Amino acid sequence: MAVRSILRMGDPRLLARSLPVEQFGTVALHALIEDLFDTMHAHDGAGIAAPQIGVQLQVVIFGFERNLRYPEAPPVPETVLINPTIEVLGERLEDGYEGCLSVPGMRGLVPRYHAIRYSGYTPEGNRFERTADGFHARVVQHECDHLAGVLYPKRIRDLARFGFIEELSAS
Repeated sequence: MAVRSILRMGDPRLLARSLPVEQFGTVALHALIEDLFDTMHAHDGAGIAAPQIGVQLQVVIFGFERNLRYPEAPPVPETVLINPTIEVLGERLEDGYEGCLSVPGMRGLVPRYHAIRYSGYTPEGNRFERTADGFHARVVQHECDHLAGVLYPKRIRDLARFGFIEELSAS
C-alpha cells in the first residue's frame, strides 16, 4: 500500500501507550498491516510497531530471512502480532546491540530476556502463542516495548555502549 514516515525519538507520540485493537478483519486493519510491512521492508527493519508510524494501536510486525541491518542474525518468522502479551521463561538476560527505525543511525547494548512465550491475535482475530529465544525473543520484546511507549535507549544500562553505528564499529 504505502511506505509511511517513521516517527523519530523525541516525538511525544512514541512515548504514549497504545490501545488494544477491538475490531479484527477490517479493511483498515489490513491496510495498516500492509503499510507496516512496506515501511519495514523499505528501511531494512527487523520489525516495526504501529506507534512508529503514528498509529496508537497494539500492532507489531517482525520477521525476515536475512536482514542487512543485522547480518549475523538468524531468520525470524514473519509475524503479525496484535494485542500481544509476553511471558518471561527463566531469568536469563542477554546483552545485545539493538537499533531502531525511530532512532536512526544509532545502536545500544540492551539486556533482554533470552527466552519468552508471546501470545496475541492474528489480523482475523485468531489467538496464537509461540515460544522464542535469542534474537527472535529480542525482536519481540523490542517491538512490544513500543506499545508501552518505551524506546530501547531507556533500557541501556551503560551509556558508553550507546552511540552511532560507525563509531561503535570503529572501537
